[in-house]
Amino acid sequence: MHQGPVDSSKVPRFAGPATFARLPRLDQVERAHVAVVGVPFDTGVSYRPGARFGPAAVREASRLLRPYHPGLDLSPFERVQVADAGDIAVNPFHIEEAIETVEAGADAIDARLVTIGGDHTIALPLLRSAAKKYGPVALVHFDAHLDTWDTYFGAEYTHGTPFRRAAEEGLLDTEALSHVGTRGSLYGKKDLEDDRRIGFGIVTAADVLRRGLDEVIDQLRQRVGNRPVYISVDIDVLDPAHAPGTGTPEAGGLSSRELLEILRGLAGCRLIGADVVEVAPAYDHAEITSIAASHVAYDLVSLLAIQEEEAT
Repeated sequence: MHQGPVDSSKVPRFAGPATFARLPRLDQVERAHVAVVGVPFDTGVSYRPGARFGPAAVREASRLLRPYHPGLDLSPFERVQVADAGDIAVNPFHIEEAIETVEAGADAIDARLVTIGGDHTIALPLLRSAAKKYGPVALVHFDAHLDTWDTYFGAEYTHGTPFRRAAEEGLLDTEALSHVGTRGSLYGKKDLEDDRRIGFGIVTAADVLRRGLDEVIDQLRQRVGNRPVYISVDIDVLDPAHAPGTGTPEAGGLSSRELLEILRGLAGCRLIGADVVEVAPAYDHAEITSIAASHVAYDLVSLLAIQEEEAT
């Protein structure tokens, strides 16, 4: 019998500690199959800071989540043990040290991880940790931006460079890489050429609109195949109408509904880990972004629960 969330018919949603979805802490269960962990770090941002407060805001918004997921016909907290692993505390003044700390923290948690950021820099150490267990992984990257730039101001480790570094380090299966939801202006056409050389295929936000969800989902599933896959969600993949609370917003993005439906369409793929990043509560209106991110995290937990149950 798995320990699930606090019963909201006995303890109101607005009472008690704000663990993710009101789940037990990791130290309150014998073993977790899926763990939600925060990384409150935003030293790698290039524009608006504030994502260090993302994990707390997403946990607070997740009080409204309920234990049955009708879209997937699944009660994830009954299928497997899910727990909140707290935060990985990192040095806010030293990016390289912070990256090492995140990698070590992820290594130390014996569960499939859904990580709440924090800025997108943290994807690199999370992929390092995943590759130790699974080898090079497929990647489905939801983002307004490519995040495959080389450097910013000469810095190699920022929220705009994690997937360039991951490819260089051999962490990614370069035959199974996809961006979803990209849009907006670039520094030049070379950005796209460099991205293509790394191995990424691109599904732009306009592609989602014009081609439709079913075709996009089918393309992603074919590209991933049966490989171990990591999903990385920058919340700015959503249009600012759906996610104003983020560091680098771009017009013309996905709706919350589109993002959630694409994620649900990936059910059954060999998901081994995921993150949701770039929630910056200071720019959030009425918790719109935090609420969206909490639902994204819930869907990712549910997809991982399916995979963990199948694996065992």
